Amino acid sequence: MIDPTADTKLFRLARRLPDNRLGLGIMHLNNLVAKWGKPPEGLTVETAYIPRPPVAGRGDIRTLVIKPKHATGPLPVIVHFHGGGFAVGTPEQNYGRVARYISAKPAIFVMPDYRLSIKHPFPAGLHDCYEALLWARDVADDIGGRSDQLIVMGESGGGGLVAAVAQMAQDRGEVNIACQFPIYGMFDDRPENFTDCDPANLLWNRGKNLLAWDMYLKGQEVADYAVPARRIDLAGQPPAVGFVGDQDLFLDENIAYFERLTAAGVSTTFKVFQGAYHGVEVIAPHADIAQQIWAYSLQAYADAIENYTAPQPGQ
Repeated sequence: MIDPTADTKLFRLARRLPDNRLGLGIMHLNNLVAKWGKPPEGLTVETAYIPRPPVAGRGDIRTLVIKPKHATGPLPVIVHFHGGGFAVGTPEQNYGRVARYISAKPAIFVMPDYRLSIKHPFPAGLHDCYEALLWARDVADDIGGRSDQLIVMGESGGGGLVAAVAQMAQDRGEVNIACQFPIYGMFDDRPENFTDCDPANLLWNRGKNLLAWDMYLKGQEVADYAVPARRIDLAGQPPAVGFVGDQDLFLDENIAYFERLTAAGVSTTFKVFQGAYHGVEVIAPHADIAQQIWAYSLQAYADAIENYTAPQPGQ
């Protein structure tokens, strides 16, 4: 059962969104509203435009760079990928989340507005996220950051992109990630690995998940990095931090992925929260379970900054 204090009107409304493109479109419109909101006080927001290499497509990647106004550097650099099942969303939807993290431990957040699968299937969004990571590496000194403390973070579909980017970075050897922070990550496209929860408790359900994976993969054969859970060898991955609720469709795949990381010798920090549905800390931030999640998440984030650095490429 979900935490009764998290059974809010917003949760009940969001749960009723249809499991089709219209439902995803409504989610996207709700997230787009954040573009016209003001960033939290105490933060500066700049916009950078990262050129895509020809192999990755045309145009630039609009990217937010969020910093605390008065912190002294150099600061860790968090490359953050928003959620939305790869299909919808915008970096501005995470203003509140970023403000909480920065208040716990000052850092610079680099947040790409990556291409969405509703128009651009795999690998477009992944390429944008990886290019944002390379850009953060290259400009870290210029923006007041540390290139040896590059952390990749994201929620849901963004958590899946975190895992895929970490795998790609390991294989290409172009950039070293200090820590990966996939939160209730969307790791696995195989329906047999979805968690069998009470449908009444699922904010992101089986129907939406199947649709989102179908849009992302677009009938392609599953290529490297498309589905992080399909990677056989996870040895050598950067340290990983995460959590998931026990009333989340992604429960089993998150447990399995973190167990595999641990078995491969990767340092991991992971917790399952009883009574938590997908995104409860955003949908019902004042709920008892949300407060527990925020306490854990902020402490784990601060600990990751304190404990993890990465050697520079070639070292």
